[in-house]
Amino acid sequence: MSAAEAATGRTITTDIPARLDRLPWSRWHWTIVIGLGTVWILDGLEVTVVGNIASRLSEPGSGLSISSGQVTGIAAALYVAGACIGALFWGRLTDRFGRKKLFMITLAAYLAATALTAISWTAWWFFLFRFLTGFGIGGEYAAINSAIDELIPANYRGRVDLIINGSFWLGAVGGSLLSIVALNTDLLAENLGWRLTFALGAVLASVILLVRRHVPESPRWLLIHGRDREAEEIVTDIERQVEEAKGERLPAPEGELEIHQRHSISFMEIASTIFRTYPKRAVLGFSLFIGQAFLYNAITFGFGAILTKFFDVPSDHTGYYFAVIAIGNFCGPLLLGRLFDTVGRRVMISSTYLLSGVLLFITAWLFGQGTLNATTMTACWCAVLFFASAGASSAYLTVSEIFPMETRAMSIAFFYALGTAAGGISGPLLFADLTSTGKTGDTVLAFSIGAALMCAAGLVAAALAVKAERRSLEDIARPLTAAAGKAKAATKAARPGTRSGGPTAPPAGSTP
Repeated sequence: MSAAEAATGRTITTDIPARLDRLPWSRWHWTIVIGLGTVWILDGLEVTVVGNIASRLSEPGSGLSISSGQVTGIAAALYVAGACIGALFWGRLTDRFGRKKLFMITLAAYLAATALTAISWTAWWFFLFRFLTGFGIGGEYAAINSAIDELIPANYRGRVDLIINGSFWLGAVGGSLLSIVALNTDLLAENLGWRLTFALGAVLASVILLVRRHVPESPRWLLIHGRDREAEEIVTDIERQVEEAKGERLPAPEGELEIHQRHSISFMEIASTIFRTYPKRAVLGFSLFIGQAFLYNAITFGFGAILTKFFDVPSDHTGYYFAVIAIGNFCGPLLLGRLFDTVGRRVMISSTYLLSGVLLFITAWLFGQGTLNATTMTACWCAVLFFASAGASSAYLTVSEIFPMETRAMSIAFFYALGTAAGGISGPLLFADLTSTGKTGDTVLAFSIGAALMCAAGLVAAALAVKAERRSLEDIARPLTAAAGKAKAATKAARPGTRSGGPTAPPAGSTP
């Protein structure tokens, strides 16, 4: 037994993972979706508002001395850089101190930073708090995805994770429509409208913070860290609520796990697990994140600038176009999500990446030929992003379920940070330069780079994606704390044909 294991000195046998995975979909699961998933709406609101108000912030009378290129380039890159650093910082703490404590702290950090962005009076202040806003959001990615996967039953984990991550685009719809109001000088002064949009983000975060108090700590995390009594109490209470809602007794769980409890896992052990134990999975994670990060963080940050520069769309009208694109983005995970649990991860991940990449190549060619206008460009982007959104959401799902539980938050943070740094920091800076030239060829080049990376990631997924559909997390990747040769993961609890609802859908009227 290692020193870390000796810190608790206890070995236990538990059926808690099996008990969680055999639950039917219920009202309790909806509270988890609402309490944890709604933060992506705030992220979508943030990113979209900044992209759409870039031209207004650069106009005289905005209250800031800043250019449109600085907003979509430097500020966007700082936001993403903050998210990357925040993911790594908070991700490590999430694995060490728990999911709930960290998803409360990171949301509070986001709330404070976005509120302070609203009172920006100079460019450096705006840049600083865009960075700190991203710092808070980055922690949310690690803490929330960890908690979601550990609380949602195996039969529904894929679709729920995709839809929650895809809810970013509901925020994008709101941000687009909000920017229309914020940029209307007949309603709000030039130096006031954009400030109110950031203030609204802080208000919404406050509401989510109150709702999130009712979300429990992950019982799986509690088990690992020597707090099995708390885990038992939480799961017993969840089972009671589900039985009361369904009006029937739950089936007996099938499968147990024997683990050595330990308080912490060293960073070196995490790195060794990711790169030495699961090197192919590491390549898969990097590929998926780099592809989607470049496409989204590089290209969509500058979509408003493309509309105004190439199609002469007024700056206060770009929100209408982006709202349409955002709806298409959300429909992707919403309509395709169930297939990730039924058809399977490998087929769906590879096909969504490849289809979005091919469609983006076609869009780049049509744009280069000068055959598109603002409306048809928007239609092309809807088609591209319908598939790309499902693929991008599956990147978060993938890295959150294919590595051992003790490393989950850090794995999410690590792949998000490095993949996003490659495409999300360099991307906005490069793309801002390319679109600012006003040359069609430069923008076609940016589109083509994003398309090529998406296609490459799709090919990697076709070869390396893990068949994780309807399997318990402990079966996909054995916990580091599991007793050697004695792990009996709760795979039966997630098999088709059990009373947990099968592999297709929750009970009628309650499908997530």
